[in-house]
Amino acid sequence: MATPTSTSLLKMENIPNKGRGLIATQDLKAGQIILTESPLLLYSASPLFTPAPSPYCHHCFRTLNPSQTFSCPSCSNYNFCSQKCLSIALNSSHSPWTCQTLSHLQNPTSPLLEKPSEVQVQARFIVAAYNIAIHTPSIIQTILSLHGDPNDHDSIVDNAKFLHSLISPFCPPNMNFSAELAAKLIAKERLNSFCLMEPYSPKGPQRSIKAYVIYHKATFFNHDCIPNACRFDYVENGEPGDEHNTDIVIRLIKDVDVGSEICISYFRINKDYLTRKRILMEDYGFSCACDRCKIEANWNDGENNSDLPHVIFLSKFVCDKENCAGTLAPLPPKDGEKSNVLECNFCGNLKVDSSP
Repeated sequence: MATPTSTSLLKMENIPNKGRGLIATQDLKAGQIILTESPLLLYSASPLFTPAPSPYCHHCFRTLNPSQTFSCPSCSNYNFCSQKCLSIALNSSHSPWTCQTLSHLQNPTSPLLEKPSEVQVQARFIVAAYNIAIHTPSIIQTILSLHGDPNDHDSIVDNAKFLHSLISPFCPPNMNFSAELAAKLIAKERLNSFCLMEPYSPKGPQRSIKAYVIYHKATFFNHDCIPNACRFDYVENGEPGDEHNTDIVIRLIKDVDVGSEICISYFRINKDYLTRKRILMEDYGFSCACDRCKIEANWNDGENNSDLPHVIFLSKFVCDKENCAGTLAPLPPKDGEKSNVLECNFCGNLKVDSSP
């Protein structure tokens, strides 16, 4: 697990045609950790109605050991990997209010039963957000300050009205919750959340999402299809109850000069141009104008492009392990010397970089 990193390496600026972004305040080395940050909000990606219980701790999202689980004393749907995780959750993410509300929403007569899984997961999010608003209002204000507007997305407004109508009867009377607030929160989550993925398996299916997370500073990294940084998480590492296992770690792929913008990719970098274009428009509402996209938009079938800088970049920094295609980044420098060992942010594989 990486140790927390000073944010003095970064500053926020308005980037032309991009909005807010993060800029290097000094020359930085490949492999350097430039940000480590804990979640503002974390919640399960499982629909409320599933045929099998979640195999992950509902606090730290480590894989549960079937022979040693700790259940919520008030409900049977939520399990934890340790007594410590259970105790922390009962005083935070799985408070008595959350437990009661989720139990009502998961009642066999609940209107959510007939709703798509997306709406069931949004219900989890609204409960998690309202719970934070009850106990730590400043965090909700931080989330509301992030980018995202529900006005252009009618489905968000409709879902928010429906979900608020189900959840509001259980809300404390002194809280000014509303369908409008729910819509704003869903819009913020849509554009600012990161995914915690299931453990990698070389023979298994593509990894599914086990939890969604909102971080504060990390959300300001803009996208680039040839990024100079990538994210790591170490959910399965550390001891049960270690609250930092869901921290996000941003590490540089290559050297970055002072004043340069630091960008990550919002998905695995080996995707083709049309797929990238579709995902960015559908999920994030913008078209990418990076150098790679400008080149690939005009590619001809059968054209040999092996000598282009971004093709060389992909051949070096895309993991070739079976069922992976994650992004490789050097291990952190030691004693000022850059490492020639690359780590995959998807499967954790280590590879010696033999290129000059």
